[in-house]
Formats: sequence, structure tokens, C-alpha cells
Amino acid sequence: MKARKIVAWNLRRIRVERELTMDELAVDAGVDSSFVARIERGVVNSSIDTLERLTDALKVRLMELFVEPLPGAPKPSTMKRGRRPSRTERQKP
Repeated sequence: MKARKIVAWNLRRIRVERELTMDELAVDAGVDSSFVARIERGVVNSSIDTLERLTDALKVRLMELFVEPLPGAPKPSTMKRGRRPSRTERQKP
């Protein structure tokens, strides 16, 4: 698997695990949401600076974006459609 696809795979996987939309991640990282989408699809190269901003927003180490998935690992899922609770609603106990 090419590095760009590995980064795309891991970025989506981590973002979905954190239950963040692309828009939320983009705002937190200070990048455009369409750029996040293109990174996740593996169609653009991203600078290390942008990847650092994304990993800072996700609270993971940069190297986690470069971990190659195991053979046969399922594709990272997508977020469920529909209205989701706001961040503050999700953080309430």
C-alpha cells in the first residue's frame, strides 16, 4: 500500500473512532474540510505541517498515520448519517 493511502486509511479510522465529522476535525486543525476529505480519499499529498495539525486535533502522534493496516483489515467505516449530538452533548456524563 502506498504511503498516501496508508495516511488516508488511518486518518479516517482515527477520526471515526473519535466520532468527529470531517467538518469538526477541519475546524479543530484549522484546515478546509474539503482538504480533509481529499486526504482521506488519498487523492492529495499533505504537508507534514498539515498532518501535524490534524494529529494534534485528533490527539494522536504523527507516526500513527503511517502504521500499515494488517492484510485483510476492514476498511474504516464512515460516520452514520443524520443529526448527531453536538460535542458538548456528547461530552456530558
